Amino acid sequence: MQEDKIRQALVELLYRNSYGVVISNIVVSLAAVYVLSNGVSTAWLAGWLAALYTLTAVRVLASRRFFSRPHDSVSIMRWAWLAAVLSWVSGLLWGIFGWVGFLPETPLLLSFTIVVLIGLVCGTVPSFSAFPPALVGSILATVLPVAARVITSGSAISTGFLFLLASLVAINFYYCRITYRMLRETISLRLENERLVEHLQEERDRAQNADRAKTRFLAAASHDLRQPIHALSLLVSTIAVLAKRGNVPAEQARGLAGRAKSIIGNLSGLLNALLDISKLDAGIVTVARETVGLRELFRDFREEFSAEAKQRGLKWRVVDSDLKVESDPMMLKRVLNNLLTNAFRYTKEGGVVLGCRKRGNHVEIQVWDTGPGIPADQQTAIFEEFVQLQNPARDRTQGLGLGLAIVRRTAELLKHPLKLKSSPGRGSMFSITVPEVHAARAPILQRETVGEAITGGIMVVEDENDILEAMEQLLTIEGHRVYAGRSAAEAQAEHAAAAMRGEAPVDLIISDYRLANGATGLEAIRTLCAYLGHAVPSIIITGDTSPSRLKEVNTSGSRILHKPISEAELRQAIQAAWAGGRAMTAGE
Repeated sequence: MQEDKIRQALVELLYRNSYGVVISNIVVSLAAVYVLSNGVSTAWLAGWLAALYTLTAVRVLASRRFFSRPHDSVSIMRWAWLAAVLSWVSGLLWGIFGWVGFLPETPLLLSFTIVVLIGLVCGTVPSFSAFPPALVGSILATVLPVAARVITSGSAISTGFLFLLASLVAINFYYCRITYRMLRETISLRLENERLVEHLQEERDRAQNADRAKTRFLAAASHDLRQPIHALSLLVSTIAVLAKRGNVPAEQARGLAGRAKSIIGNLSGLLNALLDISKLDAGIVTVARETVGLRELFRDFREEFSAEAKQRGLKWRVVDSDLKVESDPMMLKRVLNNLLTNAFRYTKEGGVVLGCRKRGNHVEIQVWDTGPGIPADQQTAIFEEFVQLQNPARDRTQGLGLGLAIVRRTAELLKHPLKLKSSPGRGSMFSITVPEVHAARAPILQRETVGEAITGGIMVVEDENDILEAMEQLLTIEGHRVYAGRSAAEAQAEHAAAAMRGEAPVDLIISDYRLANGATGLEAIRTLCAYLGHAVPSIIITGDTSPSRLKEVNTSGSRILHKPISEAELRQAIQAAWAGGRAMTAGE
């Protein structure tokens, strides 16, 4: 590609310089005819001049046509050789002029002829060096007839004149080589600068778009985070007022608890969605490809969405298939779940269909709906964060606007092409294309099982007193021995004191990520492992969803939990950490 651009620029330069050659031919030829008219036949000079002017007209026409047409890598070389042939013919005409004008018996005319030829030969260097064959042919066509005339004339100056011609040819060939290299380097640098400028403009535009997208993202995220927190604050205030008036009736307490649970659920949903996007952006999500049977997968979706379809009065159809595909089963299910959720949310009447079609060696899994449809100019925007075309008021009952953003990122990670077809007023079709697998049996979406409760010694580092006390109390109730502190030093002191009273094993370290005085949980874990003298499984608890932070924790080998966490999530993480620790020990 770069070489083609350089070649095209060189040929353009060749034709651009041809205008200067045309002008010099016209001026010099008139002077030559005038000077030689006393020693050469007028008829011959007229014929020669007519031939030269005809050639000049052809060169002007060729140049005009060249600059008026687009060129590719093949046609550009045809134009280059055309320019070379025209230059050869021009050189031959001037060579014939040199043959006729070589008149040793008339020194004045001979001198004029020599000056004209030397000037023309030297002028080819800046004119034709962009395409060396044009220069080489032009010089040889100009010089060889004159050389032949010198040899056949038997003049006393023949040897000196031939030496002059040979030197002239060699010098011009040398400078042609140097000039050609300089032209290539100059054009290459110019193209590189143009590419860099274009790249900088693209990066500038990308940065500006990213900055605008970030601003929109933060504004929408701030709104959606503040709303449930605001509602929860009002609910807590309501409970406080009712408590001041006396005992709260059971029915009213259940209603308030239900509303609080719903608000917390909305907040957790938003935080989890933001976390999913951050994990995908951080590149810490690993793909575990397996064979997935679509019949079993579709059966799960039929059962999962049948109640919602009945509640909304929509037709819900699943077209069964015995095809099997290769994908990460959990990620594929998450993508299709988001697409189906989106379809049901925006379909007011009609129905939703889930099915698939074979596409060669791939399977296109499709979700059809009879919703409002999506305008063509909005079909890219809907895959951005917090974009909801039918929800300008940001009603959280209609979702958070993150589902399709997660779908797009997950599909890119899986390398499964994502497609959208939609007509306003007629509905939409979202699809994801997955490689087909020909297999007899397929392990489908194995559900995780929770092992039996395991107890042991846990060191906890948390700089917030309220959270530290709650964590210590919960773990103690679960049967663990807890050595807790607001820093690694305090947790170490607690463990040292317990060790003085008896055996104090440590099976796990749990730490918040952001600690007091700029310390981090990863630093605390390293300090405590150094104190214990061996590596211990660890869990980092954080509310930070920064992709760089997620990648840092993931690289450290620690498991990560994101606030807020439930008792079940904490128990499951502890069991998984211990299982991983035992596997590592067994491997050693």
